[in-house]
Parts: sequence; C-alpha cells; structure tokens
Amino acid sequence: MSNNVFGALLMMASMASFTFNDTFIKMTDGAVPLWQLLFLRGVLTTMLILGLGYVLRTIHFRMSGRDWRLIGMRCLSEIGAAYFFLSALFQMPLANAIAILQVLPLAVSLGAALFLGEGLGWRRMTAILIGFCGMLLIVRPGPDGFSIWSIYALLAVLCVTCRDLVTRQLSRDVPSLTVTLIAAISVTIFAGVASVPQGWAVLTPNLWSLIVGSSIFILGGYFFSVQVMRQGDISFIAPFRYTSLIFALALGWLIFDDWPDGITLIGAGIIVATGLFTLYRERNAAR
Repeated sequence: MSNNVFGALLMMASMASFTFNDTFIKMTDGAVPLWQLLFLRGVLTTMLILGLGYVLRTIHFRMSGRDWRLIGMRCLSEIGAAYFFLSALFQMPLANAIAILQVLPLAVSLGAALFLGEGLGWRRMTAILIGFCGMLLIVRPGPDGFSIWSIYALLAVLCVTCRDLVTRQLSRDVPSLTVTLIAAISVTIFAGVASVPQGWAVLTPNLWSLIVGSSIFILGGYFFSVQVMRQGDISFIAPFRYTSLIFALALGWLIFDDWPDGITLIGAGIIVATGLFTLYRERNAAR
C-alpha cells in the first residue's frame, strides 16, 4: 500500500469519526447547551487519550522549540475553526455553512502547493473540482446572499487550512497522540470558558451515553486528522474529505430516517466516482 492510498484511508477514517461524533451530538436534540456539551466531551476525550497513551507508551513532550511553536499555532487554529464555524452555523442556513466549509480540499491542496512546494497536477485539481461540484448537488446552498456570517465560515476554512498545513510540518518524531492530546485540551479549555455565561443543564443517563459516544469518535477524528497530514501527497488525499457527506447521508437515513432525493444521490455518486478514479490512478502509478 502506497503512502497516498494509506493517507486516503486515514482521511476517510477521520471523516467517518467526525461524522459519527456529529451524529451523537445531533441526537442530544439541543437538550444540552453546546459549550457545555463540548466541554464535557473534551474532558472525556482527554481522559481517553491519556489512558490510550499510558497503554501504548506513545505520549511524550520531548520536542524541539520549533515543534512546540507549530503545535501552538495548530491549537490556535483548532480553537479559531471551532469559534468561527459554530458562530456562523448558528446564524446562517446549515447548507450555506457546509457549502463554504467544503472549499477545504481545494484550499488545503493549493496551500500545500504554494507554501510547502507539493505538486498539484491538472488531474488531481480536476478531481478536487469535480468532487466539489458533487458536494454542491448535495448541500444546494440557498440564495441568501453573502453576509458577515459567510465571512466567519470562510475564516473557519482558513483556520482549518492553517491547522492542516502546520501539522504537515511537524517533525516525524513528534507522536501523533501527543498532538491529539494537546488539541483536545486546548478546545476543552476554550469550551469551558465559553460555557460559563451560557449556563449548564442537568444530564440524564441517555444524554451521558451520547456524550460518551461522541467522545470516543472525536478521539478518532482528532487522531486520524493528525495522522493523515503526515502521509502521502495532500493534493491526492484532500478530495477524500468529501466522503464525510457520504457518511452523513448514510447515518441520516439509518438513524434519522432522512432519505435523500435523486439529486442528492447523484451528487454522492459523483463524489464516490471521483474518489475511486483517484485511487485507480494512484494504483496504476504505483505499478
């Protein structure tokens, strides 16, 4: 298996983990204030990471000053992405926010080409753009105009792009689980501070089970998102970020009985075909 194929699988695992996490959060149905939910999830996730690190003996903090600076930049980007995207999400239609966020594969690929010197051939660029068109068929953003909240969503794209490019530059001897732990702690602290003026709700056993499930999957999302930026070519791996929409469609049908219409299925098919074509070309190139 080439680094590119392994990176594509890691990206799909990351997208699946984040989508399952989002599903558990959605199942709370607004019974828990968002920042309280994120804080409790962050505490549990941090405990899981520490337990996993203790078993695997893979967490250490012996890093160079350069790596510490990069991790600091990554944490700021992680917090900024959460703040800007959630702020936009509360103020604009969901489809519009998601459509803007799906600029990420193109933004990360272009960023890697401009700042990291990675190649971006016309075939990979075409695959990214075709996948983007398939995504637009799924979310179909409404004509509500470009507002300040649209700018917030674009700032979230900028933050995630910076996070991924910074992760790419970390030294190989920096454990991914250490980066995951620091990211979880930074977001948890931010959510805890933001939850103070919001007030807290009393949790039922069912809500606790949903938060625990969310914590397990966000751990996978954090870890795989770090690993994927350390494998293969970003321009090859980036289009597989669109698979989050495929996972969302499947979970929406299975859990929320939300069956997609024909246009949505066409968009999903385009995304799947784009990913399969990219994998096929990589396999032939490896041979």
